[in-house]
Amino acid sequence: MSDSQTCTKQLCAGFPASLRLLTAEDYKWVFNNNPIKLVCPPFTLLAVPNQKKFSRLGLIVAKKNVRRAVDRNRLKRMARESFRLQQQQLPAYDIVLLARRGSSQLANKVLFEHLEQLWIRLQKRVNK
Repeated sequence: MSDSQTCTKQLCAGFPASLRLLTAEDYKWVFNNNPIKLVCPPFTLLAVPNQKKFSRLGLIVAKKNVRRAVDRNRLKRMARESFRLQQQQLPAYDIVLLARRGSSQLANKVLFEHLEQLWIRLQKRVNK
């Protein structure tokens, strides 16, 4: 499936590799190119425009900030699901989402609400 066919107007059922940041170069691109930075208590979001017609997501959940693997995996699942549901409204940006210390202590509903607010804030920031 080509990049342009990856994400059509209908919701994508999964989270294919084309919607993810996969390589170290992808992450370096976001960190080194003056990213938009948005912060909320459980997450920090960094975003830079890409040359594609859709947004891509990269996740960083450091063991230093979230000790248990089960908690790291839960945070990643929540972030992927929230991104999947919002990807049609998001601008064509490469996004890195970093989990902050203490984020694993929050309930799923609270995490999801924070993620929704981050996506909304990103849209507003880009449309300025």
